[in-house]
Amino acid sequence: MPKLPVKNFSSHPGAPIEQPRLYSVQTDSYKWFIDKGIAELFEEISPIKSHVGDLELYFVDSYFGEPKYDEKEVNTKGITYEAPLRARLKLINKKTNKTKEQEVYLGDFPIMTDRGTFIINGVERVVISQLIRSPGIYFTVNVYRGRKLFGGKIIPNRGVWLELETDSDGSIGIKIDRHRKVAATALLRVFGMTDDEMKKEFKDRLKPTLEKDDANNIPDSYLEVYKRIRPGDLATADDAKRLIDAMFWDSSRYDLSSVGRFKLNQRLQMASSVSRMLGLSDLIKVIHEVISLNNNPKAEPDDIDHLSNRRVRAVGELLESRLRVGFARLRRNVQDKMSTLDPETMNPVSLVNPRLLTSVVQEFFSSSSVSQFMDQDNPLSEVEHKRRLTALGPGGLTKERASLEVRDVHTSYYAKICPIQSPEGQNIGLVNYFTNFSKLNEYGFIIAPYIKVEKGKLTGKVVWLDASEEEKYKIAASNTNFDKQGNIVVSQVDARIKGEPGVCLTEEIDFIDISPNQLVSVATSLIPFLEHDDANRALMASNMQRQAVPSIKPDAPYVGTGMEDLVAHDSGYLIFSDVDGTVTEVDGSHVTIKPATGKTKVYELTKFKMSNKYMAIDQKPLVNKGDKVKKGDVLADGHAMDHGTLALGQNLLVAFTSFGGLNFEDAIILSERVQRDDLFTSIHIQDFFVDVRDTKLGPEITTPDIPNVAEDKLKNLDENGIIRIGAEVRSDDILVGKISPKGESELTPEERLVRAIFGEKARDVKDASLELPHGKSGRVVGIKVFSREKGDKLEPGVIQKIKVQVAELRNVLSGDKLAGRHGNKGVVSRILPIEDMPHLEDGRPVDIVLNPLGIASRMNLGQLFETHLGWAAQKLGYRAETPVFRGATGE
Repeated sequence: MPKLPVKNFSSHPGAPIEQPRLYSVQTDSYKWFIDKGIAELFEEISPIKSHVGDLELYFVDSYFGEPKYDEKEVNTKGITYEAPLRARLKLINKKTNKTKEQEVYLGDFPIMTDRGTFIINGVERVVISQLIRSPGIYFTVNVYRGRKLFGGKIIPNRGVWLELETDSDGSIGIKIDRHRKVAATALLRVFGMTDDEMKKEFKDRLKPTLEKDDANNIPDSYLEVYKRIRPGDLATADDAKRLIDAMFWDSSRYDLSSVGRFKLNQRLQMASSVSRMLGLSDLIKVIHEVISLNNNPKAEPDDIDHLSNRRVRAVGELLESRLRVGFARLRRNVQDKMSTLDPETMNPVSLVNPRLLTSVVQEFFSSSSVSQFMDQDNPLSEVEHKRRLTALGPGGLTKERASLEVRDVHTSYYAKICPIQSPEGQNIGLVNYFTNFSKLNEYGFIIAPYIKVEKGKLTGKVVWLDASEEEKYKIAASNTNFDKQGNIVVSQVDARIKGEPGVCLTEEIDFIDISPNQLVSVATSLIPFLEHDDANRALMASNMQRQAVPSIKPDAPYVGTGMEDLVAHDSGYLIFSDVDGTVTEVDGSHVTIKPATGKTKVYELTKFKMSNKYMAIDQKPLVNKGDKVKKGDVLADGHAMDHGTLALGQNLLVAFTSFGGLNFEDAIILSERVQRDDLFTSIHIQDFFVDVRDTKLGPEITTPDIPNVAEDKLKNLDENGIIRIGAEVRSDDILVGKISPKGESELTPEERLVRAIFGEKARDVKDASLELPHGKSGRVVGIKVFSREKGDKLEPGVIQKIKVQVAELRNVLSGDKLAGRHGNKGVVSRILPIEDMPHLEDGRPVDIVLNPLGIASRMNLGQLFETHLGWAAQKLGYRAETPVFRGATGE
């Protein structure tokens, strides 16, 4: 279909800032890991000291080398897209004062592609972000006989948890790592506070606690705490002191992290301390807060599901935490080697074993629940997979343990996490998606943009706020009416006040939403007339759009939301021109552009690449020879795209009518035209492999000369026994002819005679050809031969590995599932001849018949609005853009 003009129905002037790249969560986090994360790990581990203390190994600096293969080669060879990490190490011998400095190879590490994915063993994977409880302080409550007894939890990033609890008699006890309670006063003494200082600081508010405290001095307090941590163990005061001091003041064992310190300072309104250790002043403040909460009848505990108390660990941080484990193993290994190797001949290279680091990273990418096989159904599913958030995984929740409160949509999700898109199964509410404009701040909290409002006028200044900052302001919704100068034209405005919906005067407004679609995810904002659909159906629609199978004839929707171009742009499958120039060559595999000055640019197109879901990733040129192009123009479409616009489905003429019971219970009747014109036809690709091995009886051979096989079965094989590209194949057809030597058995007299006359020629061989499995058919679109001679890495005993790619065209059939963009899904019951379909007044037959009963009860009226606007758009020859919440209206 030719590119149509666009008519925008939005009643909103548009966001004053550009939407962040849809994959920026991935790329920004990985960039942090490369620039700062690895340096942080080196700082933590450096220096590694020998057990005796005479040798020290320092990590000076590090850098990544260039990858050995590019993305295309890595995909073809089935290997990992990785680059070597090298570091400068300095070994100091304190006895001899000698220093040895060397560059050391620390192993190959997977690197991220420009699209925010990793290629592991030739397969694209995505590391999804994890939404977990933030380190910091949380105040909790227990109700005892109608009385609220407050407590607190101090949760570090690494180390022991402290849980404060108020007893019914008013005393405060502290559990260390969920062991038995110890009096709060005993822990204060351990932290260095004397009884006199306690009385001065707390007056008589700690009197009930002091009365219950069995210890009277600091050594006894150490023993009291030790008894709770190690019940049954006998220890001296010195032993107890050594253990407890290491537990709280050894940076390798206890770390609040910068986030934990930030949350502690924020919650306790402390001066900006930067220490990542828990100090005496922190503990005093926490106890003061627990006492004041106990004395305040209106006090409420902290909401642990609020987004100010949950942070996101993106790919960079997840990788860093896994590597920390590897570095801990490396430290132990280096210390052991320092004890055994000769100090004179020892150097940094001999001390460091890179396998300890690479094995941890490989394990993370191959088996961690946050490293996932990428959804490659269509470009939208890829984009949304990179924007996925999970509360599950290491350090998170489990499906069985997750309560309804955790799964619920929280008021603080507004403009940060999509309230609609989530799985329908047991993961509902635990797997979520970022909204359109949200991103992460330096601490991993989700932030959203708002426009500053002063005295009822929009200033145009954009401010990013996190969930805790939003609580301080009154924020108006984006559907608030304002004039061209930015003055709000109504006296009262719907707003969020402390996160809850309310109404306030225009002069009181501090901020206004930046865009109407900022409170939903990418997939949800692709649903036209979303505001007319029930939330349950919108959830189904968001999920089903991600499952759409790319058609061989993509057709951009007549009714879109304006997000289609952005998704196509950020999918990484469109090819853009880097220069101004003229197209000199175009074919299915490349586009060549000659700029006015400089070298000719060649853009290679991807043809019939197999996706993770066995679908074809294919690029088609949009330009012709002689066309003038500008920098940034689209040169080629990806799969499921039409002129640079996302095109997940087809524009069909629909009738809502009953039809002889054939569309009972959501069944769908299709016209034969849809099948005939290949509107829903898709290409599915599968790889078939065969190994040519060196056996005990001799090597296997690929050949077109196979014993006891009919000639017509061999007609498409070349001289090496490999099928030609373009050949049509059906079940049991030979793809690669291969014979392998047979084991010798006792020969009959006749066989001995034949052997005597013809010599070795009569030796037995076995047919070991690769055949197309039963039920498969298609056309051969690719052949790749890997061999040891070419330097390819193959398993032991394999001489050659041959890959044959077979593409199959699949048309729509009865029993296939079809779905609209409003959760209106059904199964094709019958494909009827065109002449049997209902028709319009002008005799035009419809393409699809849906059941009208499927609308009222499901409350997804968006589909009716879409059909009306779509009809108008088709008649008048334009593409309608109706953004969510501020799109076309009934008028």
